[in-house]
Amino acid sequence: MNTIFLSISAGKGPEECAHAASLTVKALLEEIQNLPEKNIKAELIESEPAQIKGNIRSALLVLEGNEAESFSLSWVGVIQWIWQSAYRPHHKRKNWFVGVKPYCVPEQSELPVSDIRFETARAGGPGGQHVNKTETAVRAVHIPTGKCVVARGERSQLINKKLALARLMALFADEKAAKEKQNRSELRHTHWELERGNPVRVYDGETLRLIKRRDYDKGKR
Repeated sequence: MNTIFLSISAGKGPEECAHAASLTVKALLEEIQNLPEKNIKAELIESEPAQIKGNIRSALLVLEGNEAESFSLSWVGVIQWIWQSAYRPHHKRKNWFVGVKPYCVPEQSELPVSDIRFETARAGGPGGQHVNKTETAVRAVHIPTGKCVVARGERSQLINKKLALARLMALFADEKAAKEKQNRSELRHTHWELERGNPVRVYDGETLRLIKRRDYDKGKR
């Protein structure tokens, strides 16, 4: 069974695009619900609300099932919605765009002890003869990646070992947090990437009717 994460984003578009994003989520979920085989499950796991209630700046969905990947590919790209703005009735613009793209879930940062090598050395620096003559400094090396940290502030090798392990785990936690922040930033700010000249789907925003869609079979090639 495949598990696919999809992000839907209004990017930096106006409130109309945020409304289009909410309609896109609705259309995608309804299409899955109406599949004859009903072999794909979908769930909205988070969304970022917009200024107007019911509208969203971005959303994250998870799709599960053997056909989840091919189905998701039929949605990846730009979704175009056409309607006269209800927020600005005299606005000339009638085309509103939403981006749909795969979302990469950051890997867990748990570190198996078997992947860590501990090395000892003389601490050096201030602290007197005791610190300098005994190997109290500890280097923790993450073998798969080569990342390492050193703890030498304590006179006890055991305490320094615990400190080194904590610092190594913190290093990976910080990297994970940075990656999550980057992914969430991309989730919110993809509007500039929208290729408006080649939407994969075009909807009538008044009737919610699909006007044009990319061939579903392309996702199975």
